[in-house]
Amino acid sequence: MVKIAILGAGMAGFGAASRFSSEGAKSIIFEKNDYFGGHTATNFVDGFTFDEGPHISFTTNKRIQDLFAANINNEYETLQAKVNNYWQGYWVKHPAQCNLHGLPLELVVSVIEDFVQAQKESSGQIDNYQDWLFATYGETFARSFPMQYGVKFHTVEAAKMATDWIGPRMYKPDLKQVLNGALSSTTEDVHYVDHFRYPTRGGFVAYLNPFAQQSKIKLSHELQELDPVKKELYFTNGKTFSYDYVVSSLPLPELIKMVVGAPEKVRKAAQKLACTMCVVITIGIDRADISNAYWSYFYDRDYVYTRLSFPHMQSPHNVPSGAGSIQAELYFSTKYKPLEREPEDYIEPVIADLRRCGLVKPADEIIFKHAKVIDYANIIFDLERQPALQIIREYLAEVGIFSCGRYGLWGYHWTDQSFMSGESAAQKVLSILAPRVSIDPP
Repeated sequence: MVKIAILGAGMAGFGAASRFSSEGAKSIIFEKNDYFGGHTATNFVDGFTFDEGPHISFTTNKRIQDLFAANINNEYETLQAKVNNYWQGYWVKHPAQCNLHGLPLELVVSVIEDFVQAQKESSGQIDNYQDWLFATYGETFARSFPMQYGVKFHTVEAAKMATDWIGPRMYKPDLKQVLNGALSSTTEDVHYVDHFRYPTRGGFVAYLNPFAQQSKIKLSHELQELDPVKKELYFTNGKTFSYDYVVSSLPLPELIKMVVGAPEKVRKAAQKLACTMCVVITIGIDRADISNAYWSYFYDRDYVYTRLSFPHMQSPHNVPSGAGSIQAELYFSTKYKPLEREPEDYIEPVIADLRRCGLVKPADEIIFKHAKVIDYANIIFDLERQPALQIIREYLAEVGIFSCGRYGLWGYHWTDQSFMSGESAAQKVLSILAPRVSIDPP
């Protein structure tokens, strides 16, 4: 019997387990927490249901759509994405580069002037994210909007970041779109998320419940050591497991620390990888008509939070009847902006800023408060990432560790991408076991 171990019971781990199961290969998932879900776990507290940030399913992959839908008996909400921005007292439709109408005239004129000039000039060599922003939008818009938000979200300046994460996340308008958005308050929707789905009941983790029932999971199994020579896993609870193949969705810096015999070069490379940690503050109030947007970006550096989302808008079952909920994200990082306070210390500053921007009214009653820190939030694509990642990937391939997921691949993976990365890692193992098995999952 071939022994296959999967480290981590999140989206990627279950993607691997699902792929193994589809080929009749048995696997065991080991999870350090006493619950499954990883970053996609859901919290249920005092009648409020909320995730670790605004988790939604907007995949266009029909197979994944159908798979997730079947897991919740097709009981989901289908919602049109509405997104806005807050900048110096102005609420601006997202993306701001296409929706300048109503902003100070001097700013709008300067943005358009710089944008036109940037389109005329050769962008030259793009060495970092700041170069890309200047070449794409012009300096005025870049410095006023994405460079301000970027420091809050990534915790590092744009000049120290690479560009391989951008993809569709940063919309590149043409001059006609910029002018239309400057002259009219009515513009087309160009956000990369058009519609999205969310489970009607049970929070985002409901998508994973059937996978958990079908898989063999060992909860409360925190990995202490992985010996790639002996092919053994050692856990902090004293248990051991011998494996033939191992698929890992663990964060690379943590994994490398635990691999017996990992070379110093690889360990140093892992130390260079950076990610943000997120303090998530969830507030409940006694009304639901809080915002028309499903999430909002805050550019101003004097606002403590970076992004807001509204869990009650994703499903009415996420809150008690008549209530509303607001989730604020505050980003820190060990490498660039250490967290120096307890998560609970940010609750009142968040509420104060919610009142300052007008989302929480003087008459509103705060009926729920919750704070949580997420140690691994978003990968920081700084200039040290890619060289360090190459060293680590080559080593893991040598010792037969198949990585997957946002933190196992150290990339900017959305939910469906994380799940499919688990499938892909499992497929690599299956291809070794049975080369005639299709390379691509069905």
